[in-house]
Amino acid sequence: MMKKSLVLAMAVALGVTASAYAANPFSDVPAGHWAYDSVNKLAAAGIVDGYGNGTFGGDRLMTRYEMAQIVAKAMAKGANVDRLAAEFADELDSLGVRVAALEKKADNVKITGQIRYEYAGRDGDFKKAKGSVAVNRLRTRLFLNGQVNEDWTYTARIQNDQKFNNDSGDEDTKLNQAFVTGRLGGLKVMAGKAPQYLADGNLYDDTAEFVGLTYGKDVKFNTYYGKPTDYGYEKFYGANISGAVGQLTLSAGYDKFQDSLANDYSSCTAVGKDNAIWNVGAKYDFGGFILGAMYLNSDIDDDKLQSGADTDGFVISAAYKGAKASKQGSWGLWGNYYDQGAGAFIAHTMKTGDWNYFMDEGFKGYGVGATYTLAKNMVYNLDYYDLEGKVSGRDTQIIWNRLQVTF
Repeated sequence: MMKKSLVLAMAVALGVTASAYAANPFSDVPAGHWAYDSVNKLAAAGIVDGYGNGTFGGDRLMTRYEMAQIVAKAMAKGANVDRLAAEFADELDSLGVRVAALEKKADNVKITGQIRYEYAGRDGDFKKAKGSVAVNRLRTRLFLNGQVNEDWTYTARIQNDQKFNNDSGDEDTKLNQAFVTGRLGGLKVMAGKAPQYLADGNLYDDTAEFVGLTYGKDVKFNTYYGKPTDYGYEKFYGANISGAVGQLTLSAGYDKFQDSLANDYSSCTAVGKDNAIWNVGAKYDFGGFILGAMYLNSDIDDDKLQSGADTDGFVISAAYKGAKASKQGSWGLWGNYYDQGAGAFIAHTMKTGDWNYFMDEGFKGYGVGATYTLAKNMVYNLDYYDLEGKVSGRDTQIIWNRLQVTF
């Protein structure tokens, strides 16, 4: 139970107004009373109707059921009362009041998904290579998002891959992400098997098992420790910082990959002992058009590298707008120039797997692409890459397509 004066304060906070003012119906709220105007508006809007004896009863205690009736009437008038609706959910249910937003909050687990079809045609020295991750593939992902409490959430990802680039029709289904995110004081925390994105994806863009901490808003500092998934190292850790000065965003990072597992990842000939990578970057937003540059340097010292291979380089990037899944007809363009050294990339964000062929020498070349939303939640990507090894000169050209449907 609660004082009815508190109910009045809550009702006034709803911003309820009436199009016409009726005469004050309550004998115990005379003209000049501090609540006269508010009570008159609420009564005229049909939110409050007092007691049968013509009084408002502002000094009386009221039941939760009476409060629920006021909330229900406010909801019917279109007032935003989500918090009150959640508080009085049981009483509203007994009144037969059901609200979509309230029902959504009652569901603690949300399931979303995406279906991708990807096809890559290639030419050059690796034309017949079968090791690419995106030759001819149908990928389905289901995301489960659960609310642990007000500060913490749980996310899991179930992924199915069907590969059509060989006669066997390989298929694989697994739970490949499971992590929690939340806050501890001023720190944002991510822990578990989760997505990791380093140096704008030029260094690493894939799943990893780690604990990450982020602090700050305008200037963000992030640090992490864990193990990269499937890329030949037992552990990795690092720290990076980024911040904006007007339209200019600056970043710097240090990432250390340690304890080689080269025998477990034979296709990665550059995996060696320890590998520390520094990166610095800058991006400028011209308003829809973003121009960027990033420098990366690796200290890898491995006799598996090709003779004469360098371990530093850069990426120049440009992007204009971008397709939004929720907006049919939206589109975007991008283009990158790559001159990356051996050891300066582990799991590149490049959508084809062809960077794998240059792990022991680095690569240079360019990529361009476009995105377009064909219909709501249906986005088409078309990319083209032309790359070659920095020492061998071996080359590859790739046309890559993706149709992604989200639900």
